[in-house]
Amino acid sequence: MAIQRTFSIIKPDATRRNLTGEINAVIEKAGLRIVAQKRVHMTRAQAETFYGVHRERPFFGELVSQMIASPVVVQVLEAEDAIARYRGVMGATNPEKADAGTIRKLFALNMGENSVHGSDSEENAAIEIAQWFAGNEIVG
Repeated sequence: MAIQRTFSIIKPDATRRNLTGEINAVIEKAGLRIVAQKRVHMTRAQAETFYGVHRERPFFGELVSQMIASPVVVQVLEAEDAIARYRGVMGATNPEKADAGTIRKLFALNMGENSVHGSDSEENAAIEIAQWFAGNEIVG
């Protein structure tokens, strides 16, 4: 299987609680390499663009507000089958249903404040990575 890249966000609920290092440890223990990472404070425009697929959903405004409330850590992760691997490491969106040892089971506060985001497809990974990183910022 070929090496693949995926995109990750450590969300404000986790950065406010200083969990970046602990979450990174779970990511790396799962065999994913962090090949790019930076802490940013999303603007409303960036958050609305990033979550634009949810614009018509009732939770869109709350989601955007949560994402701009505090800094986030955006990342590019690399591994064989990185997208599926990271989705497994994140756990179910609802932390009550997440498997033991997953990021959301360990750190999420609730369904809305679920600590991390990860790409759901190769196409979305490419779009999400390009929104936050220039090619020369990714060092594999």
